[in-house]
Amino acid sequence: MRFLITGICGFVGSSLADCLLEHSDGVSICGIDNLMRAGSETNRVRMRRCGVNVIHGDVRAASDFASLPDADWVIDAAANPSVLAGLRGEFNSRQLFECNLASIVNVLEYCKARKAGLVLLSSSRVYSIAQLATLPLRAEGNAFRLDDSAPVPAGVSTRGISAGFSTSAPISLYGSTKLACEVVALEYGEAFGFPVWIDRCGVLAGAGQFGTPDQGIFSYWVNAHLRRRPLRYIGFDGMGKQVRDALHPRDLAALMRAQTSVAHTGGQRLYTAGGGPKNAISLAQLNAWCDGRFGAHMPQPDVRPRPYDVPWIVMDNSDVARDFGWSVETGIEDILEGIARHAETHPEWLELSGL
Repeated sequence: MRFLITGICGFVGSSLADCLLEHSDGVSICGIDNLMRAGSETNRVRMRRCGVNVIHGDVRAASDFASLPDADWVIDAAANPSVLAGLRGEFNSRQLFECNLASIVNVLEYCKARKAGLVLLSSSRVYSIAQLATLPLRAEGNAFRLDDSAPVPAGVSTRGISAGFSTSAPISLYGSTKLACEVVALEYGEAFGFPVWIDRCGVLAGAGQFGTPDQGIFSYWVNAHLRRRPLRYIGFDGMGKQVRDALHPRDLAALMRAQTSVAHTGGQRLYTAGGGPKNAISLAQLNAWCDGRFGAHMPQPDVRPRPYDVPWIVMDNSDVARDFGWSVETGIEDILEGIARHAETHPEWLELSGL
């Protein structure tokens, strides 16, 4: 099977390529990347050594797609992944929409012309911030938990958030680009008869991720804790009780192998996929894990709210379990330990990440 992966030199794109090559026979991979992200050149070299055809190009440029070889499936992993993108000067709102939204037309036109299927990586941040902010939560120790004794909105349970949860604005500038991509991708697949799968992913995490405070939080936190960099608990009373679930790319790759073996165009095509409740962890719990691994290092409380922050996001994997027999195999302890070992052997990683 022939794959084209956009954003091949990012953490997710390169990790998916590694897993597809390792676990699938007869796979060939071509990837395109503009190499703008700090650290991407490191992954370019590694991908080429693995036999991946890495093409330096920009998904925003239709001409760069014209010379790409045919593929059976496109995995769209190219995006600015920060929920704060568009609010800050180094990546303005116009650049965000060009990168995350305008580029999807080139991807879809490629699928249309080459008769390729599409797996679109979307995000847990397409969900309504107002609805997420008002979820009934209770503090259990140093983490928020959903209070299932109180009424909850449609699309959320103790299993997590499902595809049926509200996507009403505001959802952030970043979230709006991902939600718009979902709609356009489904319309193209329906109009031109190629299969489309959409996976709204939780926080993807693992060794080798170029983490920053805005995205890749697990990698950033472990590396920064080890190096005794300043850390902060932002918002929510500065206690670090906000919760996210971690998903390793090798588990996402297993889901994609299942999805790309099914080429239908009807039925459910949009799913949530994350670490789920078993891989959910608060910042305070993450810091406690790092304390046990590296020695104590106390973050500073910062009670000032940050735009688009929400207290609890955990993904419900019920639909992908039912339709694809998929489950998370890599637990949070293995994810964190892998990041820690990588951090210990790569003392330059924060600098490579652009920090």
